[in-house]
Amino acid sequence: MSDKKRIMLIDNEEGLCRMMEAVLADSGYAVKGYTRSFEAVEEFKAGDWDLVVSDIKMPGMDGLEVLQRIKAKDPLIPVIMITAYATVETSIQALRRGAYDMVTKPFEPEELLYRVKNALKHTQLLEENRELREELVGKFRFDNIIGASTGLKEVLDKVEKIAIRDTSVLITGESGTGKELIAQAIHYNSLRKEKKFVAINCGALPESLLESELFGYRKGAFTGAKENRQGLLEAADGGTLFLDEAGNLPMNVQKTLLRFLQEQEFLRIGDTTPTKVDVRIISATNAELKEAVKSGAFREDLYYRLNVLNLHLPPLRERRADIPLLAAHFITLQNKKFGTAIKGLAPDALEAVMEFSWPGNIRQLKNVIEACTAMENGDYLSLPVLSQFIEIPLLAGGDEEGVAGELEESDYSQALSRFEIDYLKGLLRKNHGNVEAAARDAGMNMATIYRKLKKYNIRREDYV
Repeated sequence: MSDKKRIMLIDNEEGLCRMMEAVLADSGYAVKGYTRSFEAVEEFKAGDWDLVVSDIKMPGMDGLEVLQRIKAKDPLIPVIMITAYATVETSIQALRRGAYDMVTKPFEPEELLYRVKNALKHTQLLEENRELREELVGKFRFDNIIGASTGLKEVLDKVEKIAIRDTSVLITGESGTGKELIAQAIHYNSLRKEKKFVAINCGALPESLLESELFGYRKGAFTGAKENRQGLLEAADGGTLFLDEAGNLPMNVQKTLLRFLQEQEFLRIGDTTPTKVDVRIISATNAELKEAVKSGAFREDLYYRLNVLNLHLPPLRERRADIPLLAAHFITLQNKKFGTAIKGLAPDALEAVMEFSWPGNIRQLKNVIEACTAMENGDYLSLPVLSQFIEIPLLAGGDEEGVAGELEESDYSQALSRFEIDYLKGLLRKNHGNVEAAARDAGMNMATIYRKLKKYNIRREDYV
């Protein structure tokens, strides 16, 4: 079998079936059309096809039954349904039975190609995600790190090497890029993986509390110190301490931390006897620590102690190939958490998340997906729901609006449009709705007829 994507077309309207077959074949797909649904379902075998495009309203076995039988044979194959009577009830039935997308007649060839490409791309991304996860689980065991981009793979290659070298690591990157996940990956792939991974956000605590949280204190060291308290550094003995937002460390804490990195010992607050522990330090920052060193806000000697090995995480806008995979992962998590059955992102919503800049990176994407799943009533996260949580550029008006604009431009354009509408309706009425015959009579190709039907929003009931 060739490398071309194989598409099965099912539509009892022979003219439309031939038109779709020609359009898709011209775009490089291997296409076979069927005008009898029973024959198509009988010949369908899992693995032989990459996509099915089927009409809903057909004699004998209708499109919904076709969809159900094909999904029973191959649950993963995407199916696009075509209908001239797009009602909410019909759409819900089709989506519940596993349809990937819906297309309303009449449609332009360009719209068909767009939907087909989206369906095949979505399937390919899911397959790549599955393969990548298998590879990562087997090779790295980084279960929570999702992505297929070159930038992420380069980071993971470094993590694999860094993990086994028991020295300090500084992870840099914008807020929300997943620095703590990388720190965990380093820990759980190191010789310290059986011991604790302890994390603290250095920017979330006031200076006085941060010092006691990190190093602990002796009873009576200050007002309220009613008993000895172990700090996080001591709690992580044998394991890893992750200092998130290390650029926020106050000077007195920097001094104590530097002593620990040099001597592997520190003093609890109020203590005179050093405490020795064996802890690996991994730190992270979204700030430029070199600038903090120049300004005197961060100790230079501590900077070089923390930055023995460096990892930089690219922002999500530089690894757009990972966005669909991450979104699918977060949808799966939400489905498991709340018992929902969201199947994914609608094609236009997927396009929108791919175009958005995600200033809050992975954290923002996760929060948006979580919010959308709480608001969505359908099987797919839709563009209207998504637009409540991220800014989506305004799209140009639809075809009907375009026609309305043309009709207002001048009496001539109005008369011309009325003529085309009446001419098309008469032509199709004469040929009993047969688009192929109407195109032949008019000396036009079928694609042009369908484009004009779409332009003027002429439906089958208008001429039959």
